[in-house]
Amino acid sequence: MKGGIYNILKAQFLIDDNAVKNWRFIVFVILLAIIMIANTQRYEQKVFKIVELTNKVKELRSEFVDRRSELMKLKMESTVSAKMEKKQIFPSTVPPVKIEVEEPKEKNFLERIWQ
Repeated sequence: MKGGIYNILKAQFLIDDNAVKNWRFIVFVILLAIIMIANTQRYEQKVFKIVELTNKVKELRSEFVDRRSELMKLKMESTVSAKMEKKQIFPSTVPPVKIEVEEPKEKNFLERIWQ
């Protein structure tokens, strides 16, 4: 056991006859580590982008609600009438009357022939 640990500390496994196999494995492990690090970095970048977009959506939604409430306030009859009074246009005192238009009845074939 003493010789095994001593050989590992001296890196004998990298310079003896089967060193090519060991070097291949070491290079493979290093490549896997690089791929894992790159993958983790891309994942974190996507998480930060998602958080940024979520905050932007919340901000836009609150702006939408503010604009909608302003629009509802502007569409109110009292607001419209107050703005029109400044231009000397006053609301009507006579209530509107509903106009009904009767469509002419379509005649069937026999009624069209006898005319």
